[in-house]
Amino acid sequence: MYAGYDMPAADPRTTREIRLEIEEFHAAYCWTLDSGALEKWPDYFTDDAVYRITARENADAGLQVGLVYADSRAMIRDRAFAVQHTQMFAPRYMQHFVTNVRVLEVRGEFIKAQANYLLLQTLVDGPSTIHQAGRYYDTFARSGGRLLLKERQCVYDTVLIANDLVLPV
Repeated sequence: MYAGYDMPAADPRTTREIRLEIEEFHAAYCWTLDSGALEKWPDYFTDDAVYRITARENADAGLQVGLVYADSRAMIRDRAFAVQHTQMFAPRYMQHFVTNVRVLEVRGEFIKAQANYLLLQTLVDGPSTIHQAGRYYDTFARSGGRLLLKERQCVYDTVLIANDLVLPV
């Protein structure tokens, strides 16, 4: 179990409303990525956000090693720019699926939550494949009446992942 994320949720009445808000966040986040609007991806994060993609075995061992690591919205913006404008990779379509959202803790303007994710990839000249499966461990912050990610840990279960992890999870 990933440290700090096995806590019971707060009052179920407020938890239900917050879970719906997080599900709506995920729907918008996934649509942005799946539609290829990478320039808008950083808008889902706080200025001091942390974004990491890590193997489950590293997360379980408390290791901060990740395939992708960014510790600010500026780094996330740089990654989005690089993917869109400088990196070369085969054309593909991505589909993100997020389910089983759990609100774990609400403390002031911060919300800890987790959700399962599945990322499908379709190369234009090939079949659809499971690119990655795992779990989001998130800390959300409220800003201007909306949720933003202060921290997103993408912990993937897939032991063998494609060596072309390019696009955001």
